[in-house]
Amino acid sequence: MVKPLRSVIALAAFAAALRAADSGPTPADTLKDLVARQQALFAGAEKSQGSPDFDQENLKSQFQQLADAYSVLLHDHPNFTEARVDYGQMLWKIDMRKEAVVQLLEANALDKDIPVVKNLLGNYLAEDGRPLEALPYFMAAIQLAPREPLYHFNLGLLLYSARDDLLKDGHWTRAALDHSMLEAFRRAAELAPDRIEYTYRYAYAFYDLETPDWESALKSWRALELQAQPGIELQFLQLQEATVLLKQKKPDAARALLDAITEPKLAEQRQKLVAQLPPKPAK
Repeated sequence: MVKPLRSVIALAAFAAALRAADSGPTPADTLKDLVARQQALFAGAEKSQGSPDFDQENLKSQFQQLADAYSVLLHDHPNFTEARVDYGQMLWKIDMRKEAVVQLLEANALDKDIPVVKNLLGNYLAEDGRPLEALPYFMAAIQLAPREPLYHFNLGLLLYSARDDLLKDGHWTRAALDHSMLEAFRRAAELAPDRIEYTYRYAYAFYDLETPDWESALKSWRALELQAQPGIELQFLQLQEATVLLKQKKPDAARALLDAITEPKLAEQRQKLVAQLPPKPAK
């Protein structure tokens, strides 16, 4: 009886293997392939931009084919959250924002704890002029992924750009708003010190405060100077330092910096600061 039983088991296993082979790729396999294709498309498009051989229509056609493939996958598996997220991100990158939001809202309904979805929905609402609705999404993204600098940066941008709307809402004071904005930019710069757009924006944020902390602003600009390349980059930062020194009523220190700035492209900005200097004392 042992041999027949083994034969039956072997036949059953073989039949199961055949059924698996006939069933084709899994939804996860299909999604992996789609993501790989879109990454290759984006990389190729970035590399070919500006080239005389760049074929915009062909690129559009390839993205349309990807969109069609995503639609088929989601028609067959409407609760495939990861596919909705990836499809939404692709649509976002090719500036199909409204279509992207449809997918992102579906993904958010399926899973409330996806930080990239929260961030993109916040971006959409902010761009649509609805900052009060955008704010909870940015806050949720940060709560879900507190070490992602982009989410802190976007929160800082919203708190700055929508300041008037937030103050009118009555839930913020100017002091609390300034503190939260500065902290958001500071955290983004701290988490990604190699990202110049974050470190610069943190230093600039001191100019946006109702009651600026000029000493901390000075430290921020000086820290950036240590990383700057000689020439226009360094001299631009020295202009910022001179601006802060003038705010601190330290004209002699500001003058010493301005005297060392020689880049022609910075001449107009330099002259505006020089005009704020008191006359040199007569000898």
